[in-house]
Amino acid sequence: MSRSPVVRVDDLRVTFPMMDGDVHAVKGLSFEVPAGGALGIVGESGSGKSVTSLALMGLHRGSRAQITGSIEVAGQDVVTATDKRLRRMRGNDIAMVFQDPMQSLHPQYTIGNQLIEALRVHRPQISRAQARSRAVESLERVGIAEPEKRINSYPYEFSGGMRQRVVIAMGLMCDPKVLLADEPTTALDVTVQARILDLLDELRRDLGMALILVSHDLAVVAGSVDEVVVMRHGQAVERGDVRRVLSHPEHPYTQALLDAVPRVEVSRAQRRAQDRADRARKAREEKGEATVATEARAGSEEGFDAFTPLSRSRDEEPLLRVRDVSQSFKVRGGLWGRSTDFWAVKGVSFDLYKGETLGVVGESGSGKSTLSRMIMRLLEPTEGTVEFEGQDITHLSDRRMRPLRNEVQMVFQNPYSSLNPRLTIGQSIGTALKVQGERDGRRNRVRVQELLERVGLEPDHYNRFPHAFSGGQRQRIAIARALILKPKLIICDEPVSALDVSTQDQVLRLLSELQDDFGLTYIFVAHDLAVVRQVSDRVAVMRKGEVVEMGDSDGIYENPRSDYTRRLLTAAPVLDPDEARRLRAERARAGSEG
Repeated sequence: MSRSPVVRVDDLRVTFPMMDGDVHAVKGLSFEVPAGGALGIVGESGSGKSVTSLALMGLHRGSRAQITGSIEVAGQDVVTATDKRLRRMRGNDIAMVFQDPMQSLHPQYTIGNQLIEALRVHRPQISRAQARSRAVESLERVGIAEPEKRINSYPYEFSGGMRQRVVIAMGLMCDPKVLLADEPTTALDVTVQARILDLLDELRRDLGMALILVSHDLAVVAGSVDEVVVMRHGQAVERGDVRRVLSHPEHPYTQALLDAVPRVEVSRAQRRAQDRADRARKAREEKGEATVATEARAGSEEGFDAFTPLSRSRDEEPLLRVRDVSQSFKVRGGLWGRSTDFWAVKGVSFDLYKGETLGVVGESGSGKSTLSRMIMRLLEPTEGTVEFEGQDITHLSDRRMRPLRNEVQMVFQNPYSSLNPRLTIGQSIGTALKVQGERDGRRNRVRVQELLERVGLEPDHYNRFPHAFSGGQRQRIAIARALILKPKLIICDEPVSALDVSTQDQVLRLLSELQDDFGLTYIFVAHDLAVVRQVSDRVAVMRKGEVVEMGDSDGIYENPRSDYTRRLLTAAPVLDPDEARRLRAERARAGSEG
């Protein structure tokens, strides 16, 4: 028996008038979602996903957006509804969970005050005491421990995953008929992401609520929706049952998105072999078979072989040697208000050899980034030693570290905040040369432009500012900035977590190609297990500041020794909807037994 739709969108078109012409953000989109059903809307940045989400909420009111077509939510026409009617619909009929919970929550108000306000704005007849009781119930519903106490907490006292649960609780305060989740798990680690997706699925089934899940990642929606709409340039290029779309995609764009999704079962050797084959095929198309064959032979004689594990002689010295490093921070709030020591990293040791990639994986708060900053000497280790090329750099002064800064560079997580918006990209990349004493401006410009071309950007864009570039292009700029001093070691701290899957794939291919060409050594820090496997020779799994498991990448993934590693692997998203639901059931059983 078919269920009546609670959301009906017919020929939706959203246009933004601009000085240089109209931008058609959504073009003729149509779909329906039944009560209790779940729809996934998937596509790259700029595909129109979020514009569609905002249109469903009527949040384009007051902007210059021109909206045509029909949007019905719970029988109400959103396009023609009055502002007063729309305000009543939001929260009661349809609620939204935004991508960044820190921007959704006010930092100066307690969680409880914000939940209470969300209810009383829509239902003023409810007393504050009743609203508080309802807020506690809502927090308990989304799995916040000790909700009676945590209701008095501020957002900064919660982790990223807990803040996202609070935002979901806020959306549920008025029992909406539709919950719209716009990238609710982006930048969350795999275990938190799995818990959020499990929660959304559980709430949808328990409350009979319709769910619209918006994401750039098909693996995220695979186990959580019944149907999927794939968007590109404002249009739906494919739609249908999620099993059919993921197993037999009809549109080349859908297939490209599927190919870009990192898979935890794909090894580094397989990934590198595919990358090399793709580069060779592209070169054949551009230069001809004979030229490529000659270059391939020359490359195999000069560079290391990316198809086989790196071999090391017994007497080879490591590029980096880390021994028993620990890092503590003073935290206030102990007995009688005294400071206490919090150990972010505890007794980590490893060797790293030239041309190798060490993956460091773990949940938020596991100590991954703190470890990276100690190796960079942005933090001085509390205990232990760090040696680079045989030199102990653990306690070197800033003055003595400066000559070594060109040897070790870092690519940060967020390409939007890691570039100064007031500097052109040429200035951002070239500043490092000036700091290291290179005063020839003309020579610097040439080097920067050569490097821009090497990372796949236009040299003529030297004088453009960061705002003129997409997220993926900005990350390429950050990589160029790290390469300008010709380092031997690059630490990549979550370099692709803020990017959509196709852009992420392009950046990973670039890093692989640069490693081949320049013999780079990487430390690759990430929470995404599939990404880490495909780039790493060895993997270190961190939990609560300690390495719980370290070894060959394939061995860690195929035969994990630690229960924690097995838990991380179980939480990793998969593209098979049936397998995703099996893993969800397995997590539920483990949770009930725990």
